[in-house]
Amino acid sequence: MTASPTQPAPLRLLAVHAHPDDESSKGAATMAMYAASGVDVMVATCTDGSRGDIQNPAMESAPHPKRDMAGARRLEMKNAARVLGIRQRWLGFVDSGLPEGDPLPPLPVGSFATLPLERAAAPLVRLVRDFKPQVILSYDEKGGYPHPDHIMAHRVAVEAYEAAGDPALYPGTGEAWQPGKLYFDRAFSPERFRALHYALEEAGLQSPYAERLAAWLEADAEGHTPPAPTHPTTTQIECGDFFEARDDALRSHRTQIDPEGFFFAVSPAMQRQTWPWEDYSLIQSRIWTEVPETDFFAGLR
Repeated sequence: MTASPTQPAPLRLLAVHAHPDDESSKGAATMAMYAASGVDVMVATCTDGSRGDIQNPAMESAPHPKRDMAGARRLEMKNAARVLGIRQRWLGFVDSGLPEGDPLPPLPVGSFATLPLERAAAPLVRLVRDFKPQVILSYDEKGGYPHPDHIMAHRVAVEAYEAAGDPALYPGTGEAWQPGKLYFDRAFSPERFRALHYALEEAGLQSPYAERLAAWLEADAEGHTPPAPTHPTTTQIECGDFFEARDDALRSHRTQIDPEGFFFAVSPAMQRQTWPWEDYSLIQSRIWTEVPETDFFAGLR
């Protein structure tokens, strides 16, 4: 159905994430803000999170995750989605785990990151064609950090963005739909960490970012700037009013998030004062727009 001039097409945002909890640590306040404003927001969760370790000391003795980690994380994801006011779909793949050792062991057979791209991307192409998002959000080619499932989530997001609009590709997954814009998340941007670090120091508080910043400075020949990003920030979404919702969503992932840990080192109030945005890179756009942007839907409204 074509929207009339008095009834604009509904705006839809699809965020592609590797595991349950990734949606709450990357772009959660942005999603909550858009959902509260009437945008239809959906998270596609690629894997079941079954190979995640318990990261919260308070959950070490909890029986459910020890017996059924995937089931526990499914309940956590449901709670986080409710807090953020978004919809969520499972793509149905098995967590690959994060290999450790030297040399690294092979990934489990049949896990998400071991699959051929066409097989891994097909459920997402189907979802894109069904949900019809104008905007897709995911990670850069390094996965945000080099977890094999994050890298594969990047690959399937790019594949779905490029292929969903071509009726000759992925037959049997629905009528073609062409998303307008593709963004990569910059949740761990050095610029943000540096600003928060200095704000904490000025307030006489201990910064959890000192070690990370020191490593960046050591790697910089000049010794004074973070490394140049692969994809610079083009788009900052002001969403400070939703930092508490983001933190509550994070705390919903009780097996994965320590409520006394890194993510909660800076109060929402200080973050609003210092860096009230979440940062993104516009990677592709079929819609005319100008950067820098303050809205994913610039050019689409």
